[in-house]
Amino acid sequence: MKKVLVTRKIPEVAVELLKQHFEVEYDGDDRQMSKEELVERVRGKDAVLCLLTDPIDKEVLDAAHGCRIFANYAVGYNNIDVEHATRKGILVTNTPGVLDNATADLAWALLFAAARRIAEGDRYVRDRKFDSWKATLLLGRDVTGKTLGVVGGGRIGTNFAKKARGFDMKILYTGRSRSEDFEKETGGTFVSKEELLRESDFVSLHVPLNPETKHYISDAELDMMKDTSVLINTARGPVVDEKALVRALREGKIWAAGLDVFENEPLIEEELYDMKNVVLLPHIGSATIETREEMGLIAARNIVSVLSGERPQTCVNKEVLK
Repeated sequence: MKKVLVTRKIPEVAVELLKQHFEVEYDGDDRQMSKEELVERVRGKDAVLCLLTDPIDKEVLDAAHGCRIFANYAVGYNNIDVEHATRKGILVTNTPGVLDNATADLAWALLFAAARRIAEGDRYVRDRKFDSWKATLLLGRDVTGKTLGVVGGGRIGTNFAKKARGFDMKILYTGRSRSEDFEKETGGTFVSKEELLRESDFVSLHVPLNPETKHYISDAELDMMKDTSVLINTARGPVVDEKALVRALREGKIWAAGLDVFENEPLIEEELYDMKNVVLLPHIGSATIETREEMGLIAARNIVSVLSGERPQTCVNKEVLK
């Protein structure tokens, strides 16, 4: 039987699907393998189901001699050296589409939590401080009728912006180019990055991580934003210069932030832990039961297809299929 490695704990429904077809090496441990362990365990495998926490670099790919596919359990794939995989004729797949709703929903959860100081209020009550209604207790920011800036007009950005129509918000968006689909779905207006940052009350990031988007938000961008604005990041941590964000929050250059991802996660800038004007989540954008199970099934189905001589459902480096 063909051999498949699953690098870390995923929903069992996906593992069971693989076990119906292959010999599966799966510990079920929810821990990140060391680089040395990963290099050793990909040897002799026909397929690898990996997670975004696995650095699939040249060394790992070279060790995976004879491997046909690395199925990444994520929509992003910046953890994989796709160019080297392509040179070696190894397919790389991801799990797009299925997590759009869950990630967009979480971005809204962060937006409301930051705007209405939900985390602060929860701590206030749990600390037994709530003794009466007060006219100026934990004043937040209005959401309805405000201007929403969406960075990235792809699937998740569009999904996120569609939900804003229920709050009667003016929608601005920016990206590499205009998107007729985005505008049709949301009624949004395409503007420059600078105009979006200057005009928006809320800025939500929905771009992939690549050389162009690393530190897309840094000191200069934060200086452009309103001192009443809120920044939301559910994309990838390095899209935001975390040190610059700390300075902006500390100095009141922006009002608040909601973060699901971090520049060097799981490490986080130390000052963020004690800041009241930032909401911190442990990278759970797609963390619903339904979504995470379907992500696993997509990755597993891609492996079944490839090892059966068929085309995968989703493929990052389609040139390998030619």
